[in-house]
Amino acid sequence: MDFLTLIGLAAALAMDAFAVALGAGLTLERLTGGHMFRLSFHFGLFQGMMPVIGWLAGLSVQRWIAAYDHWIAFILLSFIGGKMIYEAFEEEQALRDPRDPTRGLTLVMLSIATSIDALAVGLSLGMLGVRIWFPALIIAVVAGVFTLAGMLLGRRISNLWGPRVEIFGGVVLFAIGLKILLEHTLAG
Repeated sequence: MDFLTLIGLAAALAMDAFAVALGAGLTLERLTGGHMFRLSFHFGLFQGMMPVIGWLAGLSVQRWIAAYDHWIAFILLSFIGGKMIYEAFEEEQALRDPRDPTRGLTLVMLSIATSIDALAVGLSLGMLGVRIWFPALIIAVVAGVFTLAGMLLGRRISNLWGPRVEIFGGVVLFAIGLKILLEHTLAG
């Protein structure tokens, strides 16, 4: 696999991470270096690990993963997006800090949901006989950079749109999950 193809693949895989990071940048009241590091690091880590896991899993698991990966991503992203929308309408929203998507179980769920496609890519690269370590590193770095860019862009947009932008962030997460689900169910 040539380097330009690998960069294109990594950028395509990082688009979901970018969109979710955009939503996170929209919803965080104050974006700090810690937020940016945690989300970029975890999205990059999961995007880099999933191809390796897929590569190691081999062909026997491919059919099962391909049949359900889109459902897993849809459920995780819909749950988190719905939760964000619900919390935006709570009466006490103005009195408490908004949830931090860069911490805890939410961070893990988002990391898994945005990197499931990379698992299938790892399986494909394994079938092609491609060595996985360098592609996994490039995929991880590109995902981290795209995540950082998404958070920064989300923060800029949030400053323009105001406090109710959390609803938009939740809708974005749901839309990404729906897109993944439709692409896989309509293609198959």
